[in-house]
Amino acid sequence: MTKAAPATRPTAAELELLRVLWPIGPATVKQVHQAMQQERADVTYATVLRQMQVMYAKGLLTRDDSERSHVYAPTQSQNMLQTSLLKELIHKAFAGSGKALVMAALRKHVTREEREEIRKFLHGDEQ
Repeated sequence: MTKAAPATRPTAAELELLRVLWPIGPATVKQVHQAMQQERADVTYATVLRQMQVMYAKGLLTRDDSERSHVYAPTQSQNMLQTSLLKELIHKAFAGSGKALVMAALRKHVTREEREEIRKFLHGDEQ
């Protein structure tokens, strides 16, 4: 069964689950639980199951229930969701100015190495 694109923003916990699910692709609750335990040993199977069921109901995940173990997948790619969240952040916190966002990020949140990567990107040096 396929759900429409999500109308709600994911919570921090839902984003954490999505960050695990995007690289592995469509997966069962068991697979997601095992992957999440690599970062958080305290996360339980029941918690992951409930969270994925809620995310499915909210339209953040699709679910293939044709097999005994349901297979879940994100409704949006990582890039699409990040772009959507970034647009919202720019609009709400930076009065629609992408430049203001970039300048704020460059002031305190970028390492020297990252600045060099950005410089290369802006000058077309990156392949």
